[in-house]
Amino acid sequence: MGRNLATATGSILGFLALIVATGGAGRGLVAWLTTFLLATAATLRYSRKRRRGRLLAVATAAALTVTVCIPTVPAERRYPADLPFVVTQHWRLATGSRVAVYHYPPAAGAPHRATPLVYLHGGPIRGIALLDHTFLRQLAGQGYDVYSYEQAGGGRSDLLPMPQYTVDRLTTDLGAFIDHLGRGPVDVLGFSSGAIVLTRALTDPGVAARVHRAIIAEPGPMDGPTSRIDGPAGRPSARDSAAAPPGARSTYLPRYGVTFGLMRLGLLKLDNGLIGQAEGVNAFTAADLGSDTASAYCARDALRIPVEDSPQNFSFNAAASLRVQETLIDSPSIAPQLSRSRTPAMLMIAECSAQVRQWQTAVLAADPAIRRTQYLPGVGHHMWNGLDDNNQRAAAVITAFLADQPAPLPDYPTRADIAAFLQGHR
Repeated sequence: MGRNLATATGSILGFLALIVATGGAGRGLVAWLTTFLLATAATLRYSRKRRRGRLLAVATAAALTVTVCIPTVPAERRYPADLPFVVTQHWRLATGSRVAVYHYPPAAGAPHRATPLVYLHGGPIRGIALLDHTFLRQLAGQGYDVYSYEQAGGGRSDLLPMPQYTVDRLTTDLGAFIDHLGRGPVDVLGFSSGAIVLTRALTDPGVAARVHRAIIAEPGPMDGPTSRIDGPAGRPSARDSAAAPPGARSTYLPRYGVTFGLMRLGLLKLDNGLIGQAEGVNAFTAADLGSDTASAYCARDALRIPVEDSPQNFSFNAAASLRVQETLIDSPSIAPQLSRSRTPAMLMIAECSAQVRQWQTAVLAADPAIRRTQYLPGVGHHMWNGLDDNNQRAAAVITAFLADQPAPLPDYPTRADIAAFLQGHR
């Protein structure tokens, strides 16, 4: 019994090793067939008495591992259906990216704001969640002419070849989007990884010239050196106290659990022969994000985390997202270039942010054009989340800055406050 179990275990481990060695060629069938033939040949060398049990073990291992080779979703990209409350446009940018665009014109009767507002969503390389669409509609209701687009490879935007997913491509896409809009300089609200893109755009004179005002909300690390900082985060989030997100997980299926796991560990290339990019996007679900969603809310909200998106609208390109993150980690410091920025900017920080605090204060320290910082108490990383008056408070901070009006919250932390802030707001 023990030897048969060892045979089955050895076959499974050998299969996984061959998946890595072959890059998942032929949807994993090359590794599977090689493992099966080698294990069978080795078993036939045993005596007839021992052979039967070992052949059964090999057959069991073969049955288990072949599930890694069987797709359960289409291999061709299946895009989310159009939303009922906004028209999905598609723009071909000068960079070659074809992106899904959403336009919320200013509400009738509201004071019209002359400068368009462009929203850069988080992710990276995912669709815009319904909660974010709700917030954008709220800003339009206050007179802002709001545009947003889903990054190439995410949501309803077209895929790119895997090597083209880079943080620099996202930055040049922003400049190309503003050019395509053709309305002159625009205000830009960047959230999470979108805030990273916006921060890096401020170091590119060509793109920065197109940005009238910049709102950097809950940024991640802006460059490689910053990404290697491992300091304190914000006050406790709901990561460890919230219930598991509802819905089916693709990672519970052998094919996608093995593939995403090996990619995450860096053992399998992001552009591999096991699953194509389109199949990976089709398979990934909101539940696969696990506690990541809960980490965007305060611990006190653990029992009332809202549903951020619908299964029909959710889209996340995990492989492309990892690729962008890799290029960010490999990038040099942008602090010298950011120190020359002249674009008026505001930094928004959440009390219960799961982001490393020094990722945020690094931007504040490097960018002399940050005019105010707004620390929002009682909210997590996803600051406009529909709970209580959080949307209204976030909108008040944003609109006050864009209108050059007094801030609704104290300007905190300032650059002089950074050391005390890192010590006191954990």
